[in-house]
This record gives sequence, C-alpha cells and structure tokens, in this order.
Amino acid sequence: MRKVLIITYYWPPAGGPGVQRWLNFVKYLPEFDIHPVVYIPKNPNYPIKDVSLSTDLPKNVTIYKNQIFEPYSLAGFLSKKKTKRISSGIIEDDSQSMAEKILLWVRGNMFIPDARKYWVKPSVRYLETVIKEEGIDTIITTGPPHSLHLIGLKLQKKLALKWLADFRDPWTSIGYHSKLRLNDRSKRKHLKLENEVLNSCDKVVVTSKTTRDEFESITRKPISVITNGFDVAESNLSFGELDKDFTLSHIGSLLAGRNPENLWKVLAELISENETFRKCFRLNLIGVAGQDVLNSIYDYGLKSYTKVEEYVSHKDAVDLQRRSQLLLLAEIDSPDTRGIIPGKLFEYLAARRPILALGPKNWEGGEIVADTNSGFVFDYTATSDLKAVILNWFHLYQQGNLMVSSVNIKQYNRRRLTEKLAEQLEWE
Repeated sequence: MRKVLIITYYWPPAGGPGVQRWLNFVKYLPEFDIHPVVYIPKNPNYPIKDVSLSTDLPKNVTIYKNQIFEPYSLAGFLSKKKTKRISSGIIEDDSQSMAEKILLWVRGNMFIPDARKYWVKPSVRYLETVIKEEGIDTIITTGPPHSLHLIGLKLQKKLALKWLADFRDPWTSIGYHSKLRLNDRSKRKHLKLENEVLNSCDKVVVTSKTTRDEFESITRKPISVITNGFDVAESNLSFGELDKDFTLSHIGSLLAGRNPENLWKVLAELISENETFRKCFRLNLIGVAGQDVLNSIYDYGLKSYTKVEEYVSHKDAVDLQRRSQLLLLAEIDSPDTRGIIPGKLFEYLAARRPILALGPKNWEGGEIVADTNSGFVFDYTATSDLKAVILNWFHLYQQGNLMVSSVNIKQYNRRRLTEKLAEQLEWE
C-alpha cells in the first residue's frame, strides 16, 4: 500500500466543513490502496470545536503532530468570540471597534498569507525526517490556511516530491480577503505566493468550476474539481419523524452578506395573512448569526418565531437537517461568490428535505440544487415567486406530503469523491 502525506491544519477536535473534507478522504483512501499519513498541529487554536468528530477518526491512519505558534492567542484585547470569528475568516462590516480594525490590519499585512505562517519553517524541518523514514514520495497540502501550501512548496524544492495542492476555498479572490485592510505591498505578496504555489505544484484540486476557471488563468498545471460531499454512512441512516412545526432551518454562519431580507419580508407577510401558517411556522438558525441579520429578522416581526443556537455537534446538525420541514441555503449576494458551494449543501442533499436556496445569479450552489431537483433557487430580489413556492410547500406540509424527489446525488458521496482523488494521485 502506497503512503501519501496529507498536511492539514483542521483535524478533530476541530469542527466545521474544513475538517470533514479530509477526515472523510482519509477514511476512504485505504480502499484505493493508499495509506494516509496525516500531519497536524499539536496545539492548535481552533475557532470551532466538535469533539463528536473524534469518534470518526479512522484506525488505519498514521498521524504526526508538531508544535504551532498561534498569534491569535495574544489578542487578549478582543473578546474570545470576536477573535474566534476573525481567525476563521468571519469578518463583519458593521460596528467594528478600533481594536478590531487594528487586528484586521495586522492580520492582513503582518501575517501573509495568514496567521499560521509561523508553522511553515518548523514543519519543513520536522517533515523532512518523516518523509524519509516513511518512504513517502507524494504530499498533499490543503488550504485555507494557505500557509500550508508554502510547506508543500518548500518540501517539494528540497526533496523533489510529487505535490497535489487542494484549495477548499480560493486564495486572493475569497470574499473576506478584501476586508483585511491590505496595503498594495501586501496585495502583491499574496498574488506572488498564489502564483508560485499554483505553478510549482504538480496538480491542483478545487471545490468548484468557478475556482478552476479562475486558476486556469494563472497556471497550466492540471486542475480537477472535487466538491465537498456527504458521508456514505450518514446517507444510509434511517429517517425519523419530521418536526411537527413548519420549520425552516439554516445550518452555519449567517452574516451580513447572507441576509435575505426579501425572505424575511415574505415570511412576515405569510404570518400576517395566514393564521394557520402563523401558528405553525418556526425559523431555526444553527450557527453564528450576525447581529445585523438578527436585527433584520426582528424588524420584520419574526423574533418570536426564531430560535438561535450558535453551534451544535455535527451529529446533531445532521439530525436537525433530517427533521426539518425545509432547509435554508444562503450565499453572499455578489459575483465574487458564484463559485462558493457551502459544504452544508451536500448534507442537505443527503437529508432529502426541500431546499430553499438564495444566492447570486449563476451561482454554482444553486445550479446543484436545480440539477438534482432538490428545491428552488432565488436571487435576493425575488418576492412573489418566492412567496408562492413557500406557500405551496406549506400546503403540502398540511397534507403530510411535503417531500423531495431528488436525483443524481450519489455522485456527491464521500467514497466516490475519494475515488476521484485517488485517480489524481496516479502519476505518469
């Protein structure tokens, strides 16, 4: 069995979609005659933790750990919540204090490409020995944090390894990049590093066609699209009873750019016009919800209908998705986010509940919802059509017949996606 070194920052007990992607790849790679050797930080400062994911750790994996210096631990002048949000790329535009503005400037201009840059040199020294002792000839780096690609860059130069760079998100074009208060010198440095990584690695993997098209203007190296997905085991779980209420549930962060005011307006109208709807409707927000989003919801009179819970375990999130009558998927209304496909979309598909999606025009996430017949997609200006769809779903709910007849979702199960990854690890 061939060994492959996977260099990742996020690993259990970290929570969120970043850890689930590679936790599942590692889980299924041995089925394709590849033994994963995983390198992770020994003392990471994870913004979100989910201890339940530790139960999914494969037994047939070799793990190496090394110390990391985390600058965010020094940001004591901010609340713990604010620091965690900034460290995970959640940057709100409203009501930033002077201390937050300073931290963002420091984060953007002093820590390039990100605050994990101090892990690069010690990791290269540490992994040189590991690679030789384990007999490894192929490495994988996954970012963000994109500092990990710099580890791959330096290891490749020293040891002439085969290197696959996995981009779970874009680098310089990701939404929060423009909020980091970068000066011109810092912008040029980011672009230079991005260019060097993309033109030095042997192959590139991205999670969307939009990112692939963007990177093809920078490099001629082979680029493959391997999306996120849902775990095979989860897709085979039995389905229990649905919520008795007419629930609309959103899992994950819901911040300023993901604030579908047209939806809140439509829901307020339905509550006002339909007494039965008013008695049955509930809005579940599971994850970080921005204060401006909550204010918008409350301004439309929806506070008493809304339940907010900042974080639940992945297991509980999956259970909640399967119980909800409807699932809400929202992406930032900007051309820059057309290629962002939220990881939760694939779990929504596995949950087999109708998806109400709102996002920018030509949004890849919306295309997947439409192509799999898993729900309806709207932009941030829709009102009458949006209202008609929700009302029709409500009538089906009243009849006990609210369901979805999705198609072609098996292509997104983690085992099939791992098979695609294994094919990329075959070198000519």
